[in-house]
Amino acid sequence: MSKSTMKAVRLHAHGGPEVLRYEDVPIPEPAPGEVLVRVHAVGVNPPDRYLRDGLTSVPGSDATVTLPVVPGTDVSGVVEAVAADVDGLAVGDEVFGLLRFPGFGGSAYAEYVAAPAAHLARKPAGVDHVHAAGAPMAGLTAWQFLIEVGHDRPSPFQDAPHRPARLDAGTTVLVNGAAGGVGHIAVQLAKWQGARVVAVASGGHASFLRELGADRFVDYTEERAEDVVHDVDLVLDAVGGPGSRRFLRTLRRGGSLFPVLPGVFDEAEVHELGVTVSSAQVRSNGAQLAELGRLLDAGTVRVAIDSTYALADARAAHERAARGHLRGKIVLTVA
Repeated sequence: MSKSTMKAVRLHAHGGPEVLRYEDVPIPEPAPGEVLVRVHAVGVNPPDRYLRDGLTSVPGSDATVTLPVVPGTDVSGVVEAVAADVDGLAVGDEVFGLLRFPGFGGSAYAEYVAAPAAHLARKPAGVDHVHAAGAPMAGLTAWQFLIEVGHDRPSPFQDAPHRPARLDAGTTVLVNGAAGGVGHIAVQLAKWQGARVVAVASGGHASFLRELGADRFVDYTEERAEDVVHDVDLVLDAVGGPGSRRFLRTLRRGGSLFPVLPGVFDEAEVHELGVTVSSAQVRSNGAQLAELGRLLDAGTVRVAIDSTYALADARAAHERAARGHLRGKIVLTVA
């Protein structure tokens, strides 16, 4: 390559969106097992904001980040160079992936990124780079919670390994936060498996979620799901956290609650209700992403894009994320 520097967004200090700096940095060299990707689009994810706010390590990873750092994990782009030991990828291949997660080493907010080949899949031909960049973290989170974990690494959130519940035509799944990144893909994966889906989101997302296959819509601004929905087999709470406990009473005995962000639960209550609570930490997995890519290519699953911003406008993208009520994914585009 003729040039040695590229544009990237870096953090030199933690803080609000204003700390994101667009500047020149060296183009990385691919190490063994890696390829260099010319980035076309980058997905914006909650961990990017956690890093910006001051989090220095991700649950499930021993690595601690030091500043300055280039945030980001989700990329779609074209292979520019390939390490000598990498098979199966060649210069010119279009790829997408979730890089080095759990961890803050993805360095995706950049014109080029050195990416582990095992974390990449070929980009579906019928999906553009913007939509492909919106898929990896959200899609793999939904996949590993609902379909197949795909690894035997211990969860940082619980002692027992996470086990997805069986989904079929006899299953009812409630998805909370159904219009967001993880939620809207989870709705579609549950429908792909034949399940009946109850989608919980704010009222403006009703038609969007019905288009994705939701059988029932609950507007949380008008009514509480736990008051009007009962006897479901599985709740995927894509919001998770402290409020997740309220969904326990929407479950039938033997049902499961999967909070994406772990909350605090009363073990006696969980036992009394005869239900299971289980969480996991998404991990990079190129083979699973290839499976998801086939669903994207077929149109069985689609990625909704809330908004796009140029890489240089990462600050505005983070400000949009902070306002919430997203419909799908925020994506940075790279010229």
